[in-house]
Amino acid sequence: MFHTLRNASRLSVPLRFPRQFSTTRRILQEFKDPYKTLGVDKNASPSEIKKAYYKLAKKYHPDVNKEDGAGDKFHDLQNAYEILSDAEKKSQYDQFGAAAFSQGGAGGPSGGGASGFGGGFNDFSGFSNFGGINFEDLFGAAFGGGAGAGGGARSARGSPFGSSMFREYRGDPIEVTHRLSFKDAVFGAKNVPLKFRALDPCHVCKGSGMKAGAHPQTCTSCHGTGTTVHVRGGFQMAATCQKCGGEGTTTKPEDVCSTCHGEGVEWTNDKSISVDLPQGLQDGDVVRVPGQGSYPHVAVPPEMKSSVRLRRGDILVRIRVDKDPRFSIRDKWDVWVTQEIPITTAALGGTVQVPTADGSQVRLRVQPGTQHDQVISIPNMGVPRAGGDRGAMKVQYKIVIKTPQSKVERCLWEALADVTDDTNAKRTENTDNTQKVSDSATTNPDNPTALGRLENFISKTFKKIRGD
Repeated sequence: MFHTLRNASRLSVPLRFPRQFSTTRRILQEFKDPYKTLGVDKNASPSEIKKAYYKLAKKYHPDVNKEDGAGDKFHDLQNAYEILSDAEKKSQYDQFGAAAFSQGGAGGPSGGGASGFGGGFNDFSGFSNFGGINFEDLFGAAFGGGAGAGGGARSARGSPFGSSMFREYRGDPIEVTHRLSFKDAVFGAKNVPLKFRALDPCHVCKGSGMKAGAHPQTCTSCHGTGTTVHVRGGFQMAATCQKCGGEGTTTKPEDVCSTCHGEGVEWTNDKSISVDLPQGLQDGDVVRVPGQGSYPHVAVPPEMKSSVRLRRGDILVRIRVDKDPRFSIRDKWDVWVTQEIPITTAALGGTVQVPTADGSQVRLRVQPGTQHDQVISIPNMGVPRAGGDRGAMKVQYKIVIKTPQSKVERCLWEALADVTDDTNAKRTENTDNTQKVSDSATTNPDNPTALGRLENFISKTFKKIRGD
């Protein structure tokens, strides 16, 4: 009935409070393949990538694993997840490989000129939005440069160091399939109930991920900054703190909420809302209901809520329209209906009753000589538009030819074939008479003698049927 799309916002992060500063590239070290680092396939879904990261990060976290090389492995895992959890970075890596994140690479910071460390601190355009942090703002504020646009942590003045600094996280969208009748698809529907499964803040810890009264502790390694600074070869580089994972804080295991296990969110299986669906929907259309989807998968301690904005994802309602045996929508605004008419009505003309999409009937005049599949248009009887007018209703005629069910019908058809000089039609009744009628009719169809013979032929045929 529904499934959750995993196209999370580029600012979404897993588990505890999000990292304040994301890992910058380690220029002096070899770039590791993120897929191999996390042990996932290139076609892995975002949820599979996240699951693999959680599993390995817990295994190699420096607080848990004291083996040599565990810290570097943990750092590589963070870098890998940094790339694969962001749709834009993942696309760049899939297209350019390691060059996308190396100095001077196709997707790197200096692809367009002397930016990055090599060009001093005047141009940080290559580092903007790396890992959700706008490095133009970061270094601009630190060294007096101008602040650029965008970024995940921003203040009202554009600087990340102001009192109104915040980061924004958006939850996952949820797709719900809903079936509509043809009439509701054309004219819209009010108060349509939708049921789905979504992430909500944990009802016990209220989204903090911690037990009541517990508070996170400032990381003793990075002193709350979330990063550690290393000097190598004269270069000063910032990297994610290995002890706190970039959070700036640590939480004691005994302080973690036992209901959500520190994630701050839990699944609610019986979510329901009512929505109004617009008119003119077609099978396969998607209606977006903003701000009603899953809560962001982020745990936020109470003291950090003032610097974080959390937004729910959207509900994506995929429309399935029940097929109607007579009606269909084409060109978005036109309602098509098929109308069967006898061949006699098509030839001689007449009137027919045609149903409309809103349930009424309309009386149409059929012109003599109407052809099979001929279409007539009735304006302002199609799909309603926003301006108040409507599209057209297209009536397509289907001429029905039935097999003669009696001798009378057969005789009349054969007589018609004689009058119209149809020599290909099969004859079974009074071949001699029909041939004479045909000869006269061919010479002059309106000849009184020919018409008299036709009347005589029909009269004799009726008498034979009645047994006179």
